[in-house]
Amino acid sequence: MTDRSDRPAVPAALPADPDGTVFAEPWQASAFALAVHLSERGAFAWSEWSATLGREIQAAAERGPEEQAAYFHRWLDALERLCRDKGLVDAAEISRRAEEWRLAYLNTPHGQPVELAAARADPAR
Repeated sequence: MTDRSDRPAVPAALPADPDGTVFAEPWQASAFALAVHLSERGAFAWSEWSATLGREIQAAAERGPEEQAAYFHRWLDALERLCRDKGLVDAAEISRRAEEWRLAYLNTPHGQPVELAAARADPAR
């Protein structure tokens, strides 16, 4: 387990601004919650998380404004990197699961919630 003594307290409430929560999509809230949960469980220190996220944001800024603007994509990149680096999951598993979600999205009728089970559905239905 990682020492968490250097981690500042993580707020119990979801991040919000005057217009409400800062999440535009449910996956963003899930990525946020997973990072908080893994840190609380000792998978990585919050300072490690902050440093990794900072590096991902910097790398995106160097690629251009379109990349830099996608903040929660950087959050997800940082989460995936830390999980790989800590041996929680390997790159092949991340790629496999991303492809499953892509197929689930493509197999889901417009306006319906995307569920992973749809990855195995017949797209011709």
